[in-house]
Amino acid sequence: MDTLKISANIIKCVHSELNLEEKEWIKAACDATYRSYSPYSGFRVGAAMVLEGSIVLTGSNQENAAYPSGMCAERTVLFYANSLHPDLRVEALIVAAADGDGFTDNPVSPCGSCRQVLLECEVRFGYPVRVYLYGKSGIYIISSARDLLPLAFDSF
Repeated sequence: MDTLKISANIIKCVHSELNLEEKEWIKAACDATYRSYSPYSGFRVGAAMVLEGSIVLTGSNQENAAYPSGMCAERTVLFYANSLHPDLRVEALIVAAADGDGFTDNPVSPCGSCRQVLLECEVRFGYPVRVYLYGKSGIYIISSARDLLPLAFDSF
């Protein structure tokens, strides 16, 4: 029997270490949390997506009483981007979350379904998608969606 060790390199930084463009992306994701429809959980998630050409789109989580009919912020913006700009590759996804006390101290990461959909975008365009996970205490930067789902289902 062998043991496999799977790891990912994640950069942890603070807001002041980001460049101006990255700070704008974080702000877009944070602003999107205020458009969340989350009356059941009270957990607001916003996502910003950067497409080639520096096009920034946003989405937020949308809950529904008939759970699981809602949609995560990440998939909301991913599907929106693919339907609006099907030929533009995704360059970055930024996620921010807040509850009744404001933005989370620690970054939150996408759920498994969102990770799989994000990986599909990466595979579709043959281009790594950087992922930024915002928290008040720090920001995680992951260089590729594949690092979020190391044993991914890949149909290509």
